[in-house]
Amino acid sequence: MTSSLSLVFEPHLPWPVLAALAAIALLLASFGIVRRARGAWLRLALLTLLVLALANPVLRREERQPLNDVVVLALDRSPSQRLGERPRELERATSALREQLAKIKGIEVKEIELSGSAEGTLFLRPLSEALGQVDRARLAAVILVSDGILHDLPADPKTVSTIGAPVHALLTGRPDEIDRRLVIEQVPSFAMVAEPQQLTLGFDDLPAAADEPARVVVRREGRVMAELDLRPGERRSLPFSLDRAGRTVLEIEVAPRAGEIATLNNRTAVTINGVRDRLRVLLVSGQPYPGLRVWRNLLKADAAVDLVHFTILRPPEKQDGTPIRELALIAFPARELFEVKLHEFDLVIFDRYNRRGLLPLPYLENVARYVEQGGALLEAAGPEFATPTGLYRTPLARVLPGKPSGQVIEQPFAPMLTPLGRRHPVTHGLAPDPEKPSWGRWLRLVEVDPSDAAVLMTGAGDRPLLLLKRVGEGRVAQLLSDHHWLWQRGFEGGGPQAQLLRRLVHWLMKEPELEEESLSAESRPDGIEILRRSLDPRPVRVTVTAPSGREQSLELAPDADGIARARLEAEEDGLYRISDGQRTAYAMPRGVAPIELAELRATDARVRPLAEATGGAVLWLVRDGVPELRRVAKDRRTAGRGWIGLIANEAYTVSGVSRTPLLPAWVVLTLLLLAAAGAWWREGRG
Repeated sequence: MTSSLSLVFEPHLPWPVLAALAAIALLLASFGIVRRARGAWLRLALLTLLVLALANPVLRREERQPLNDVVVLALDRSPSQRLGERPRELERATSALREQLAKIKGIEVKEIELSGSAEGTLFLRPLSEALGQVDRARLAAVILVSDGILHDLPADPKTVSTIGAPVHALLTGRPDEIDRRLVIEQVPSFAMVAEPQQLTLGFDDLPAAADEPARVVVRREGRVMAELDLRPGERRSLPFSLDRAGRTVLEIEVAPRAGEIATLNNRTAVTINGVRDRLRVLLVSGQPYPGLRVWRNLLKADAAVDLVHFTILRPPEKQDGTPIRELALIAFPARELFEVKLHEFDLVIFDRYNRRGLLPLPYLENVARYVEQGGALLEAAGPEFATPTGLYRTPLARVLPGKPSGQVIEQPFAPMLTPLGRRHPVTHGLAPDPEKPSWGRWLRLVEVDPSDAAVLMTGAGDRPLLLLKRVGEGRVAQLLSDHHWLWQRGFEGGGPQAQLLRRLVHWLMKEPELEEESLSAESRPDGIEILRRSLDPRPVRVTVTAPSGREQSLELAPDADGIARARLEAEEDGLYRISDGQRTAYAMPRGVAPIELAELRATDARVRPLAEATGGAVLWLVRDGVPELRRVAKDRRTAGRGWIGLIANEAYTVSGVSRTPLLPAWVVLTLLLLAAAGAWWREGRG
């Protein structure tokens, strides 16, 4: 607590009126003095006393409470600050500054932390929020401990020089650091399947060094797609195409440079979403039946599907005299569909089809080769499949999963999931209780021998109902009942008919989400969650490669659903690679924004203009050490060799005020009477 004494005036009249009266009094007194009139000086004293009385001088005493000055301590904890020795330099500098500030009386410290974001490391935004909570008149200094990689500093520092206090920057890292960064200039986010695409890439050395080439490796789903020898600053376009819809991950890595600060920006992974232009489906229905519209509605509901559908309404052997031109609206284009354009279709569906002479055996041989070369076939079997005219008595026998026994089961049954079906992604999760699904019953089933096919669902007497099989490069699915439409009609509560058929189609199209064997990794706040789906119940080992190259092995044991899960704490920034030897997944739990990766070298170029504009200093901790803190007056220099200044603002609050008038009324009246009497007496003697 301190006190302050000051002389102030509290005039009884406005100052302009008081000034006018003083001028008149001065003129009158001056006139008398010039004429050497008796008592002129006494009259001047009288008028002066009168003016002073009207000005009302007061002696004011203030009781003042000093306020602490505020020092903002900004600590950079962005991803780039976790490189090399920077974390330890930050902690040592922070500890030393806190210790010094604690010893200085009248200082209040407000700490803020700078963290990385999608916009990079921001300094002015958190500083503005902190200054909004304190009185700017109390701000003594802003001390920034950072590597200088800040992304919101303006080009013209004058726009932020109104901070009102010096900004001192203490830099971690070294001014002579080197780095190599990978540059991806062009990569599509979405790409059409089988359409040519381009990836443009290269790398830069900072600072520029000898023009020596470095190896750049591009991997697709963990397998090497290309290896390039590039020079610093060189850009190369790499053509590629996607062979499937869904996500495809490309990993690009450049060989590290000797002595670089970090390899965090030497490797990256980009995700490209493959999109099919149009899904072309050929549906051949052997005869009209209630399930016919189910297939048509399912496929036509998707705008991305081009459906070519033929239904055989009248068997050729039927002779009833109907004119040939009235048998069909158009002739069945068997040669065009099954020889010329067969490979243009993504999926072929035979729905209750049997041989009636419309498709010669060579055309069905074409379909078998189409599957073996990567095509997809779905057969929805009816009673015809068990007869000698069924599709199994054709070249398709070598690709179809089930061999018919010749028996058709005509009895109600509830479809059930097999243990394999409960794990398989096509049928996993279709029923809340997979062991006792509450689905409506079907009424017919074709008995087959499944051989080596995967049986996902069973029907009457545990006979196979849904079979899947991989043949060569292609896939085949077989539904051994033509009563799936009962679910769509809601018979006895129905069932997930649309979901089941849609998954079947997507599995045949090799959608990644429905692969039986898959590996994925998801970023979580506390690390990485690894998911491994497999039909094999045996545990599997995966190798996790950290951004620094450090490897860790984990054993994953699948649960009853065929999914093995593991959580891994992420201790490093950057891209993690997870591999089981055949499949590869990527995760970036402690993601670093691309703008952060563009520059990892510590620098003073960005913060120096701001420091100079505010009267602050820029020091390298590795070279200059932690500076001494000094209190300085507002008009004094705020930085010098080995020290930085904290402005002493001398701010205070007034807790009490006392006032003492210097010319009370009785004193003024007494003096005026004495002056008037003296003037009258002096004039009377003359």
